[in-house]
Amino acid sequence: MSREQVFNFAPGPSVLPESALKRAQEDLLDYRGSGVSVMEMSHRSKMFQAIFDETKEKFKRAMRVPDTHEVLFLQGGGTLQFAMVPMNLLEGASADYAVTGNFSGKAAKEARKYGSARLAADTTATGHDRIPTQAELRLNPDAKYFYYCSNNTIYGTEWQYVPETPSPLVCDMSSDILTRPVDVSKYGLIFAGAQKNMAPAGLTVVVIDRRLAGKELPITPEIMSYQTMIEKDSMLNTPPCWCIYMLGLVLDWLEEQGGVAAMEQRKHERAQKLYAYLDESGLFAAHALPGSRSEMNVTFRTPSEELDAEFVRGAAERGLLNIKGHRITGGMRASLYNAMPMEGVEALLAYMKEFEVHHHV
Repeated sequence: MSREQVFNFAPGPSVLPESALKRAQEDLLDYRGSGVSVMEMSHRSKMFQAIFDETKEKFKRAMRVPDTHEVLFLQGGGTLQFAMVPMNLLEGASADYAVTGNFSGKAAKEARKYGSARLAADTTATGHDRIPTQAELRLNPDAKYFYYCSNNTIYGTEWQYVPETPSPLVCDMSSDILTRPVDVSKYGLIFAGAQKNMAPAGLTVVVIDRRLAGKELPITPEIMSYQTMIEKDSMLNTPPCWCIYMLGLVLDWLEEQGGVAAMEQRKHERAQKLYAYLDESGLFAAHALPGSRSEMNVTFRTPSEELDAEFVRGAAERGLLNIKGHRITGGMRASLYNAMPMEGVEALLAYMKEFEVHHHV
């Protein structure tokens, strides 16, 4: 199949804007008449420094990052941040963690190596099918920070509000960053792996309030110190140059489309169309409860694993790729990131309706 014949519903690495890919294709061998590719360019060169600076400014503009916060382009994915956050912010004391999915659970487990990670909320008992309300959060007034993951790719839930806490907010926004406006001033730290809505895998963006930096544990490696990376402007070592360049292209596309506000409207339209069908279907059922449903990752299933497998096979044959759910949950998952067009959702719905006609129980 050609690119024109498929819709890629992968949860990450995921679909990227075609215009960004075409621009990268044009620049691949010869970046703007330089005679070299961005992949061959020294990160210390003036040419790459210009790419770096421009991308950073584009990101700050898209997210409306205030002057109190620093933007870092790091590596290691969200998984490295599970350790960097407590190493730098926990100070060997206690922090509050809301465990609403697989990755926030892993983050809490990692944090316990460096201090106390209290469970301010835990939805494990109900299969992570909902987000706790503000009233349900068990907050410690002495916590160094409150940690949560705003969107859970595996279970298909998303926080529809910003928690009010006595401690700084730390948020893993890996799968819904740049999809809705965020008041960055409310957060002590935001991090996101790029491979959902921003760029190819390999880049991790961190937005940190400078007041929180410089308190790392003595055991913290230099490369895992936020203060050091701020001082070195993310270039203590060689940064993920190609991914930073790609982020810049995606941010160009984002601005052309109307920015984050336009992405929020589009994601709502895509997701609501799919959820409306799921709520009426006699065959398919959504996993997440209303009020907690992700507009990025729609998780659903049929009454049996056999039917799920048949549905996934048929979807692939029709060019609806990467619909299979995570190995932890099974079922299906449609990831509707910024670059997914409405035509992809309509194609998926058409197949779902056809499948239901032939398999209605």
